[in-house]
Formats: sequence, C-alpha cells, structure tokens
Amino acid sequence: MQIIAKHTDERVLPLAGKAIIKRNAARAIALDGDEILLMYTARYDDYSLPGGGMDEGETPEQAMIRELEEETGAQHIRDIRPFGCFEEYRPWYRDGADVMHMLSYCFYCQVDRELGTPTFEHYEIHNGMRPVWVSIGYAIAHNKAVMANSEKAGQSLVRETMLLEMIASQRLEQRHATA
Repeated sequence: MQIIAKHTDERVLPLAGKAIIKRNAARAIALDGDEILLMYTARYDDYSLPGGGMDEGETPEQAMIRELEEETGAQHIRDIRPFGCFEEYRPWYRDGADVMHMLSYCFYCQVDRELGTPTFEHYEIHNGMRPVWVSIGYAIAHNKAVMANSEKAGQSLVRETMLLEMIASQRLEQRHATA
C-alpha cells in the first residue's frame, strides 16, 4: 500500500542512535453521506478512525475488519478498498524503546448505519471511547481546537486529524469530478 503521508514528532529528532520499536496498525474509513464513523474518546476529547494494532499473522485488511467490529460493533463490512498508509515516528515510553515507528494501513469500507455492540478493551472503557457517526468537517474542527487549546491532547491526534483532512479533500475532489 502506498504511503500517502508522513509525520515525525519533533521530540524524537534526531532519530540516529535511538531505540525504535515498529508497530503496524489498520484503520477503517466508513462513510455514510457526509458523515464518518469515528471513535470519540472522552479522556482526550477527540475523534479518531476506528482501528488498532495488527495481530501476528494478520493482513492489514483482516486487522481493519477485526478492529472495526470490536470497537464499533459494525455489521456487514463490505466494499473494502485501500486508501493509503500513514507513516509516523513518535515518542515511545515502554518496552525499552525511545521511538515508535508506526505504519497505519487505512481502508475505505461500507458498513450498516446501525451498529451492534462493541467489544471494548479495558483501557478503551477507562478512556471513555464510543463509536459515533459525525460530520467529517465537525470532527476536523473539533480535533484542531483540542490541539490548539488542550494540554491533554493524545499523541495520535495529529495523525487522525491529518487523515480526516485527506479524506475530506478526496471526497471534495470526487464531488467536483462527478459534477
């Protein structure tokens, strides 16, 4: 899958000589009209794409489906197609590493609007995560306000906001192409 964007947190530079851990993740882009299925996290007051780390032996597409079902209760996941891969380097404070190098494989898909019951992990419950259908523009504006005004912004917020902006831009281009 093609790398569509990169972000390096300035706190990890220079990378030379640092212990780097690699993590592969998959994320879902489920759209319904002008709304997108996102995860709202109360602890950080932000919106993010459903998704998470890939398990051993999983393909990115398999991981996306599993994470989407677990986090949102999404049903009838279909019409899966690649969007692109987001590459990032950010601080890491565990496992004896200084930096996490993450590749997030993102996929468009369709799901039923009505969601089933999510199967949250303990930390997701603790962080107050819940699936929501929200307008892309609102989510972008909200996340940008959190980045500008909050000390509790999560590390993934830059990635998530950049991805949402890219999705919105691509949708706008598609609308102009069909107009």
